[in-house]
Amino acid sequence: MSQAIVALKSVNIYQGVSLILSDVNITVDKGEFVYLVGKTGTGKSTLLKTLYGDLTLTEGEGTVVGYNLRELDWKKVPYLRRSLGVVFQDFQLLSDRNVNDNLKFVLRATGWKDEKLMDEKIADVLDKVGLKTKGFKMPFELSGGEQQRIDIARALLNSPRLILADEPTGNLDPQTSDEIMQLLFNISKDYGTAIVMATHDYMVITKFPARTIKTERGKVFDNASIVD
Repeated sequence: MSQAIVALKSVNIYQGVSLILSDVNITVDKGEFVYLVGKTGTGKSTLLKTLYGDLTLTEGEGTVVGYNLRELDWKKVPYLRRSLGVVFQDFQLLSDRNVNDNLKFVLRATGWKDEKLMDEKIADVLDKVGLKTKGFKMPFELSGGEQQRIDIARALLNSPRLILADEPTGNLDPQTSDEIMQLLFNISKDYGTAIVMATHDYMVITKFPARTIKTERGKVFDNASIVD
């Protein structure tokens, strides 16, 4: 039996007092790649925030990488986030330090202390994203595609079972976008990492087909058509 990395059952998701998504039922299994699509303002980001513990789940049943979302408190949220990786559209790299120190900052923040182990882990994730010689570069010395690869490397630091990617190709040209998509699909296949990727880019979905979940009119539709 496959182990669900994400399981939401009869979930209602609120932003403040406003009901954004109702009766959400989603399962994502180990190694599965899932697109999350929908027009701006239909709840994609709200759903992602719920999955990484930024919004509290109060109605329905939800687990992410083994954590019960109904039982999350401020003490448990950091442990949840160590078990998943988040990839952002705008990279969010620290501009005042090089790539290695960006990655080391994250490792220290998530409890790593051994310098040798940290250096080995950083070398490992940079190798996985094809940038093992770029550790001493500053973010401004990297192209947009390279910065996105570093963002993915950062998401891989704690060997996550789940990566949540929020518009990771949004700021990239088509060729670089294709390279990033290939990298994400390889990570999903090679390491059994489940990936949920929010996107507006239907060209990407056409080139790299996968299961698609759509937010629309306060609902979440599984295996949805991407065409309105």
